[in-house]
Amino acid sequence: MLRLILVRHGETSWNKERRMQGGFSDIGLNERGKQQAACLGRALKNEEIVAIYASPLSRALDTAQAIAGRHQVQVRVDDDLREIDAGDLDGLSLDELGVKYSDFWQEWRRGTGTFRMPGGESLGELQDRAWRAIERIRQGTTQGTVVVVAHTFVVLSVICRALGLDLANIRRLRQDVGGFSILDFGQRGASLVALNDTCHLGQEKVRR
Repeated sequence: MLRLILVRHGETSWNKERRMQGGFSDIGLNERGKQQAACLGRALKNEEIVAIYASPLSRALDTAQAIAGRHQVQVRVDDDLREIDAGDLDGLSLDELGVKYSDFWQEWRRGTGTFRMPGGESLGELQDRAWRAIERIRQGTTQGTVVVVAHTFVVLSVICRALGLDLANIRRLRQDVGGFSILDFGQRGASLVALNDTCHLGQEKVRR
């Protein structure tokens, strides 16, 4: 059986400011985010991890390194694990989105994942490339525990694909900064073992 531990990176200043943080904004971890990454490292220290994969963005890569530091495992970077390309929306606050792109934002929040961010990707396009990364991981490792450190929409779109859920359900799921979810892949397909576990964060827990 293959177990995937899907980790969302620690907090950044843009998470705290509630800004759209896409796949081409390389915002590093803030102090709380670094503490959350350390908490993840401690929480997963006893797992028998055989491989760790990460998005190339520093917020994910640094979180992955904090986990890898407790294991004799090198972090492997996969560009398909980047966050969704937010296009023209990158860096905008939620308040700014509601004003400058109000029609799009309303459709996006109640849509099915087919809408494309202005100048960027749709959730469907993100899911396709993120799943390609998961398929490569599954082909390379069929047994053991693998950690994947990525981003909100990457993690949730992978969970939807693994469980056969329509992307419209993505808005009913949560993945907080510094949290992790677990998928087991066995002979009968994928099973969701944990969703958005943040118990390890203690006082560093924050919802974004």
